[in-house]
Amino acid sequence: MLFQPAIIALLLAAGLGVAALGLAAPFAWQILRDWDLASGSEKQLAMERRTYLFSALVGLVLGMQLAALLLFVFNADRMAESFVGAMCAVGSLQVNAWGFPALTAQIAVFFAASQWLLINHLDNQARDYPLVRLKYALLLVLLPLLALSFGLQLAYFEGLRSDVITSCCGSLFSGESRGISGEMAAIEPRLAMGFCFGSLALAIAALGRHALSSAPGRANGMFAGLAALLAFPAAIIGILSFLSLYIYEHPHHHCPFCLLKPEYGYLGYALYLPLFLGCAAGIGVGVLQPFCRHPSLAALVPPLAQRLAWVALLALVSFSGLAVGIIWQSRLILLEH
Repeated sequence: MLFQPAIIALLLAAGLGVAALGLAAPFAWQILRDWDLASGSEKQLAMERRTYLFSALVGLVLGMQLAALLLFVFNADRMAESFVGAMCAVGSLQVNAWGFPALTAQIAVFFAASQWLLINHLDNQARDYPLVRLKYALLLVLLPLLALSFGLQLAYFEGLRSDVITSCCGSLFSGESRGISGEMAAIEPRLAMGFCFGSLALAIAALGRHALSSAPGRANGMFAGLAALLAFPAAIIGILSFLSLYIYEHPHHHCPFCLLKPEYGYLGYALYLPLFLGCAAGIGVGVLQPFCRHPSLAALVPPLAQRLAWVALLALVSFSGLAVGIIWQSRLILLEH
């Protein structure tokens, strides 16, 4: 199955990412040791020119990793028809032991890459590039993460066998199953609703205040970022524990991947895309705040953070509104009044 177009594209994107960061690693060490913008030496000028090349190269491959997450999930869903016992992406991911670890690593790469791209964008706007050392130090952290993601994907795709009988989502996402998926599915719906919508409301309120205020301040930005970070697991728990039930109109079907199926109107994409976008942008609001202390960034951070807050606010409001609409229109009665 390695020669399917989607699998080739995923492995190529991950492999190019590892290669690009590997090529940039020696230069990153040089930046950490020798970068001195006040110096007019030939070595410093050469480093300044090379930063444009490496930043563009790394920005391209990390941008590809943002899209790779969507392709990975889409491909896992499409491959389900190739395995006996699989009904959705869960069956594909359970064909061997590397499926879900590969997905988890890809999600981690998505959020890490989005924050690096944000820091790189901010640094490129300043006249003295005050974040050069930081962003190249972060590349050295991203390299093993991206290498891990590539290794897990390669192990997963190499281990795919069409003659393997896999299990359906009901065995993994049910109150009786062991593991974190079963624990989240078994959470009492009223408690899960309170945690999910409470966390989303907190994030929306903090982001709304940051977006609408003329001088929101660093403390509010940090709080908005933390609230967006909390909103992500809260929303995932909400999808698993109660929102999926309202969509399927079945009290025991908790699968978060069947939502991607056409018979459910591809609602999963309408939910997950704004959720990931909103949380990544919201976390970015908090990530930017410490950089206000740099003189050359003091005037750049607030407007950029406000734009991110608007993106996060609109995305999380879209997710929340769709979730409420699903509950309102569903024929399932989950909570007794």
